[in-house]
Amino acid sequence: MQEFLNWTVNTIREDRLISPWLEEKKYEWTPLVSKNINNLLERGFSIIVVTDKEREWFLEYILANINSTKLNRPFLPYYDFKSFYRYIDAVKSDEDISYIKDMLSISFPNGYCFWYIGKSQDVRAIIPKVSKNSFLWLFDEEKQDAFNLKSSDEALDMKLLQMFRLYNKSVSASLFAEINVEN
Repeated sequence: MQEFLNWTVNTIREDRLISPWLEEKKYEWTPLVSKNINNLLERGFSIIVVTDKEREWFLEYILANINSTKLNRPFLPYYDFKSFYRYIDAVKSDEDISYIKDMLSISFPNGYCFWYIGKSQDVRAIIPKVSKNSFLWLFDEEKQDAFNLKSSDEALDMKLLQMFRLYNKSVSASLFAEINVEN
């Protein structure tokens, strides 16, 4: 983990498009990213991306860039949750959640995890928050095992883009064995 922590700090310092605020959060960031990348690359999980309605633009940005041919790496299994279940805003009961999880377990026999970006109290956050191995970028809640942000932060959109940039670089570096992201 120390190797990944040092790599993260160096990358933040060297990349002129990533602001120093992220270095201040390195102890929150590195264990979460490490766990997510391990799930993806070592355990063979698919990543199901979910956002609140206000961050749907960011979901599109992630999916348009995570498998860009410019990265010169294999395509990785990132999916929009709405492509599997379009009624995400209508999930109300434990039974609904159970049925959705059953469907996803059948669809992804090697496993899956959620990547949620948005307000903690949004209905779309329910399934990722109760699911094991979720990668959570939560707004307006201080939750352990999540990267916590404030929706009132006027620089929030820029921070999300910087976080994605660092995350994507971390995935590439791990994929090409430049770093070891042991969990």
